[in-house]
Amino acid sequence: MPFEFLINGRPAKVDVPADMPLLWVIRETLNLRGTKFGCGMALCGACTVHIDGEPTRSCVTEVSSVAGKKITTIEGLSEVGPHPVQLAWQEIDVPQCGYCQAGQIMSAAALLAKNPHPNEAQIHEAMEGNLCRCGTYLRIRKAIHRAAELSATPHTRGVKTAHAGK
Repeated sequence: MPFEFLINGRPAKVDVPADMPLLWVIRETLNLRGTKFGCGMALCGACTVHIDGEPTRSCVTEVSSVAGKKITTIEGLSEVGPHPVQLAWQEIDVPQCGYCQAGQIMSAAALLAKNPHPNEAQIHEAMEGNLCRCGTYLRIRKAIHRAAELSATPHTRGVKTAHAGK
């Protein structure tokens, strides 16, 4: 049975088993490789995508559960140019190996879409489930604060994001 949804603002129709994890639909069927496989048990956050604006672990989300919904992957985070979180990640030089960073960025972007100026406790709570084997947590937190600043500045305010208007 085919499943239809929006992914990165575009309609998608996939004919895959209902219990196929969304991660594999994204990576193998739709050929969007930015979302990573980490643990397959929703414990590390490498596979984080947004479903209707909520950060979600795609490795344990069945494709049947996203029919009719809006999915955003790292490739669709910003419609025009880099998202403020991506700019901050580059400026702060967050990644070491980089494997977990797409999931980290997706969680951070979801946090900032809901709370444009989070405090340390709010950042900790939002990012708690995202693991970084390289231990770049301090740079990640610094980049989230920087992304909040960038989002409020005129040169990035015009950047249209997947969450604009929400």
